[in-house]
Amino acid sequence: MKKFIDLAHSFGMKVFHHDDGAIRMFIPELVEMGIDILNPVQWTCPGMDLDELKREFGKHLCFHGALDNQRILSFATPEQVRAEVRRCIDILASDGTGYILAPCHNIQPVSPIENIVAMYDEAYKYGSKILSLKKD
Repeated sequence: MKKFIDLAHSFGMKVFHHDDGAIRMFIPELVEMGIDILNPVQWTCPGMDLDELKREFGKHLCFHGALDNQRILSFATPEQVRAEVRRCIDILASDGTGYILAPCHNIQPVSPIENIVAMYDEAYKYGSKILSLKKD
């Protein structure tokens, strides 16, 4: 896998790697191999605390995902979804090293449209606000 990662890097590409679940123990190896973007970040799994992941690996990885799709996006209120979006941005984009807000996996068919709209709307509004504050 390292050879393929190195090949992608030799063409100036970033390497996006998909690993589900409680993968905390494998992250150091993924970083060592040169993974640039880690997908998904399933914080509901053991060892996947967002603060800890950001603290330990945030200088090496761009995180993709982290918005819980099984409880929050599917069954919470739109305001709870918005709060989760802000929490993910506050933790994973805190130092400007990169974060791609997305569900931790696919949007589930039971997810209300209002929650999906709330996710994207809050990401745009809150993310834009945070970016403008960082520029000042």
